[in-house]
Amino acid sequence: MPSDPFFHPVSGFDLPRFAGVPTFMRLPQVTPDHPRFAEVEIGLVGVPWDSGTTNRPGPRHGPRQLRDASTMIRAQHATTGMRPFEAANCADLGDVGPNPADIVDTLDRVTAFYDRLTSNGTRPLTAGGDHLTSLPVLRALAKAGPLGMIHFDSHTDLFKSYFGGTLYTHGTPFRRAVEEGLLDPKRVIQIGIRGTMYDTEDRDFAKAEGIRIVTIEELFARGIPDVMQEAREIVGAQPIYVSYDIDFVDPAFAPGTGTPEVGGPNSFQALQVCRELAGLEIVGADLVEVSPPFDASGGTAFLGVSIMFELLCAMLAERALDPRST
Repeated sequence: MPSDPFFHPVSGFDLPRFAGVPTFMRLPQVTPDHPRFAEVEIGLVGVPWDSGTTNRPGPRHGPRQLRDASTMIRAQHATTGMRPFEAANCADLGDVGPNPADIVDTLDRVTAFYDRLTSNGTRPLTAGGDHLTSLPVLRALAKAGPLGMIHFDSHTDLFKSYFGGTLYTHGTPFRRAVEEGLLDPKRVIQIGIRGTMYDTEDRDFAKAEGIRIVTIEELFARGIPDVMQEAREIVGAQPIYVSYDIDFVDPAFAPGTGTPEVGGPNSFQALQVCRELAGLEIVGADLVEVSPPFDASGGTAFLGVSIMFELLCAMLAERALDPRST
């Protein structure tokens, strides 16, 4: 059924985009205590937290800047014609309140918040935060069994530990997720990996577990449609998670991030990979590592929310093809 008009975003024809309190894509804010929370099918959530960052901090400020930039998102996809806010009840669910002084406590807080979403049947689209954010989200979403994952990034985030034994950083979330049984490694593909390396420990782990790594060189040599077809074959028809680190994109187009790597995709290619996700069983997705202190123009945030819009459309693509949804 079409979504309720209550859940439609405010139009720029009704209220100028520079006016009003910003929410994700100008949607209504419906916290888990709101009387209409039970009707939310896709929930956009901020996780303003970067305690897993090991070098340049700032992603804790990402959700606020992403919300502001998202006022430029309109109701219809320019290429596909899809109108996602009419395909499902979407809402801004607010932020998960972190404990910036305690990583483990914040991990628990995030998982508890997302437990409420899964109990409600709400699929989350998350704005981070650093990439450690993905781990507690997966702990909530994978309680019924391990998920597949398509991961866009410059880095694998598969390291065992940092600084002699620290297990929870933005470079370790997917190592922990495999160890905890949250991800089926044989249904995981990581795309865009590049940059100088400490060693091969992360890639050795991936090879041993069956995780598919597509380097940036392979992505450019084969092309996005071919690589994404392989990704679709790897994850199959079962539920998957999509994790998108903004540093997948070349820093010429997305400088506002803590660990940039040169030689990456441009902004169109950043959107193109998302369009190849349409029709997959996506139970949740995130966009992480936007760091406003390094985003003087705001262009990284705008690209970030444009990617979020593409992910939202991919999460609802089956409804656009389903005659029962109209």
